Amino acid sequence: MRREWEPEELIAAWTLLDGDWELVGNKTGATRLGFGMMLKFFEQEDRFPRHVGELPKAAVDYVAGQVKVEPALLVEYDWSGRSLERHRAQVRDALGFRESTRADEDVPAEWLADKICPMVFTEEGLRAALLSRCRTLKIEPPGRVERIVGAGRARLSGSSACMC
Repeated sequence: MRREWEPEELIAAWTLLDGDWELVGNKTGATRLGFGMMLKFFEQEDRFPRHVGELPKAAVDYVAGQVKVEPALLVEYDWSGRSLERHRAQVRDALGFRESTRADEDVPAEWLADKICPMVFTEEGLRAALLSRCRTLKIEPPGRVERIVGAGRARLSGSSACMC
């Protein structure tokens, strides 16, 4: 997630829209701000922030102004536990995504090996392709992206077709 945002970019990317307010509206204080940030972050990155430090300060200030909560309260949002899992499920459901499973890891590794590895030579390129594929399939990216990229490479390690 980038750190610097122009005012127009903040408005375009971080403004809570009608459907967002239905999700945020029943929450208060730090929970309201934290949930709003998770929702807008996921819309852009197709994943949840791992910690509060991943959230751009300008975006926190902007969303805080919308939800009428002091930006400093974000540190009080519970980034673990059942509430967070419930919030993540609400965001996934609202955006039409599903949580990835262990079974979801083998299929993208094969897809990388068959379709992407012969054409993409960098680790970053393979990672970007995998994340794009997850976005297309509306699956939250697994936490083990590097393992899947490695498995895709390993499937072709003996083949001369794989240049990666």
